Amino acid sequence: MVDLHPIHETIKMNNKTIGIIGSGTMGSGIAQLVAVSECNVILFDANQDAAEYAKEKVLKILEGLVKKNKISEKDAEAALARIRIADSLMEFNGCDLVIEAIVEDLAIKKDLFKNLEAICKPSCVLATNTSSISITSIASACKKPGRVIGIHFFNPAPVMPLVEIIPGLATESGIVNEALQTIKSWGKTTVLAKDTPGFIVNRVARPFYGEAIRIYEEGIADFATIDWAVKELGGFKMGPFELMDFIGNDVNYKVTETVWQQFFNDARYKPSLTQKRLFEAGFWGKKTGRGYYDYTEGAKQPEPIKDPDLGKQILPRILAMLINEAYEALYYKIATREDLETAITKGVNYPKGLIQWGEEIGLATVLTVLDELQSTYKEERYRPSLLLRKMAAKKGN
Repeated sequence: MVDLHPIHETIKMNNKTIGIIGSGTMGSGIAQLVAVSECNVILFDANQDAAEYAKEKVLKILEGLVKKNKISEKDAEAALARIRIADSLMEFNGCDLVIEAIVEDLAIKKDLFKNLEAICKPSCVLATNTSSISITSIASACKKPGRVIGIHFFNPAPVMPLVEIIPGLATESGIVNEALQTIKSWGKTTVLAKDTPGFIVNRVARPFYGEAIRIYEEGIADFATIDWAVKELGGFKMGPFELMDFIGNDVNYKVTETVWQQFFNDARYKPSLTQKRLFEAGFWGKKTGRGYYDYTEGAKQPEPIKDPDLGKQILPRILAMLINEAYEALYYKIATREDLETAITKGVNYPKGLIQWGEEIGLATVLTVLDELQSTYKEERYRPSLLLRKMAAKKGN
């Protein structure tokens, strides 16, 4: 994309004003990160009490960091002083960058960006923290969509090192470079992703959850056993059901549903009734006290069946689906190989990059697992990536 009519100025990395909309877990986390990085923060939430609570939450986190000697008391006080609660969006008129972190609803986001364009100065970059909605769709609400970009943080934003940078179809190249430089100046690792459903992480990682649920629904193993197999045999830090409960089944289900719908109901991304029922019941995981596991006080956690033979029915199936999705993303140039591997290791903490992992296992072995699954189930869900098939034939392993 050629920047013929730049609408921005180069932003210096500190002492600038960053507007943040939404004061939930993600919004407050971004506010903390930005303030510690010596930028001024204007935080707005339609619920004023929620915004005030978010600042108090940041205060407690900073106090905890001081006690752990990870930040000085002086720096913590200075960071908190940089956060100001706004009464209305009109206070964003002097911002250099605005990041929205509100509900994952396209209509609501488009309405917000339309209003922001009218309020913010022409040089202000308008960014969305969406995890799965099209940047191009959001930007279409603006008269100058070139100033809109995706800046997707991972939870918790101050801790997780990865940030996905996603240009929309109309995003100016100068805006992309500016976003990359700004986020790197905040100490984050950036990857550049194409504007496709789920971007990198929320696309490639879908089988980690979806195939695990499928294995459970077929009665092969329970939640605890599947989590055990993935951790014990695969080296993952968390099992899929533990991770879904940590993320929140409300968030995880909605991302799955959105990716599936945006891929025109592709069977590979099909949501499960199991997760839909948990979502409907309000069993969202740790934050509600119940999800795939019961987190209420005194609840006894189920013991896994630690059977290596059973584990070998579980891990290869999930891993083959993950590797296949990584090769599919590479085939369609969603990102470079380096960025794909970085996103997976730093965004969801997988033991190693999936493309590398596939090469270590042997691509022919991965392909055999997928071919056998597709032959058994007769479903498009298990179709191998063309790139995986070509590379397996080329490597001959």
